[in-house]
Amino acid sequence: MGIQVGPVRHHWNYFLALDDDIVRMSRFLEPTTANFPAFSLELARILITAASEVDVVAKLFCKKIDLESKARDINGYRKTIVPACDKLPRAIVTLPKFGLTLTPWEQWESDKNPFWWKAYNDVKHHRGEHFASANLHHALNAVAGLYLLLLFLYREDGVKGALYPDPVLFHPGPPFEVDYPAYGKQVALYFFEGEQLGPP
Repeated sequence: MGIQVGPVRHHWNYFLALDDDIVRMSRFLEPTTANFPAFSLELARILITAASEVDVVAKLFCKKIDLESKARDINGYRKTIVPACDKLPRAIVTLPKFGLTLTPWEQWESDKNPFWWKAYNDVKHHRGEHFASANLHHALNAVAGLYLLLLFLYREDGVKGALYPDPVLFHPGPPFEVDYPAYGKQVALYFFEGEQLGPP
């Protein structure tokens, strides 16, 4: 019997691995505002891994927006993405299990870069001086920032229910809504608020 191979969304799978990392970490460190300043080697790993993947995915998103894009850093990404995708800076991610709401890209609305991006660079390049920046607050926002970029990058797949499995902890808020159709596979459909959905 042969093996059939379908499309694999490696960047989505990478994010799901980070979602799983946060699930496991939450057994030892509750994701709550009181613990936001807590830092550790594991949180440094999550922050660096998530933000490094943001770098990769943001570059892909810029190419999707403009095939001729030469964006190679966070400033270039901001200048390319925000004019084409003004919903991103206000986009919300929730962690319902812990009552958290994150807006990881909100600084882009003021033409500034996210606070967690600075933390990532500080921890990556000057860990001895800035290890405390490898904290829960920055790690959660970096993973949430990656999640949102993926939802925008894979927008067409999300509407068709092709982004699966669902993450365990992270859920999108506005401008996204999630629906689970009563027919066929029980997979999430990610769409913009007020958007009309047709058959899959």
